[in-house]
Amino acid sequence: MTDISLADLCIFAASEAFRGNGEVIATGVGPVPRLGASLAKLTHSPELMMTDGEAYLVEQPVPIGPRAYDDRKVAGYIPFSRFFDSAVWSGRRHAMVTPTQIDRFGQINLSRLGGTHEKPKTQMLGVRGFPGNTIYHPNSFFFPQHSARVFVPGEVDMISGVGYNPARRVAGGNYTGVDLRRILTNLCVIDFGGIGPEGMPAMRVISLHPGVTFDAVQAATGFALDRLDVLPETAMPTAEDLAIIAGLDPHGIRASVFKDNPPARPAVAQEQSA
Repeated sequence: MTDISLADLCIFAASEAFRGNGEVIATGVGPVPRLGASLAKLTHSPELMMTDGEAYLVEQPVPIGPRAYDDRKVAGYIPFSRFFDSAVWSGRRHAMVTPTQIDRFGQINLSRLGGTHEKPKTQMLGVRGFPGNTIYHPNSFFFPQHSARVFVPGEVDMISGVGYNPARRVAGGNYTGVDLRRILTNLCVIDFGGIGPEGMPAMRVISLHPGVTFDAVQAATGFALDRLDVLPETAMPTAEDLAIIAGLDPHGIRASVFKDNPPARPAVAQEQSA
């Protein structure tokens, strides 16, 4: 297991978020989510649909990094306007994205940090497509650095995406499309299988990466987390999975996701298991 990096482990865990989704468009934004969605399509969930990130559906996932523009097996034309009709508004899409903050309710922020709406301390990208995405189709999240600055106490600095906060729900609003699935970090995997305020879904830790304890995850989180009674270790990719990942990332871009690209199983854990 020493040759499996944390990036490879997270890619494999990201692929599991798309298992059993059916014939929906799988969108992974960033190296780990995108490679995870691609691995899912090439292994356990071939029914997933994918785009080239531009205007075409593709039969095979497109490797990340520099490539010849025509190195694609095109399955169909799907321009931006049609993408909304056929995938986003119909709920036939599952996206895994990386916001800047998330709170106990699953509300996410990609817009600003600190200050006020009129005078933010740090201005970021704005809400982008998060408001519509989070009310129309399933979403998962990837955070490469699990900390209380990301998993914040209280609420996120600006709500860019809808979560499970009953206090933010407007009477008569339709929230049936809100479907938050998985959160993947450098420490663990989380779902929304816990019970929150007014019976709303809440974050629940469902596996720990090798060498990580629940106490360490809780200490890096700004609010109390639910957990499975018995927490398994996050599953490792097989040799076949690693070969597919390498083929999807011929330039080794995934190595830049985590500092120094650490192994999935820390040395201390290897010694304890030996």
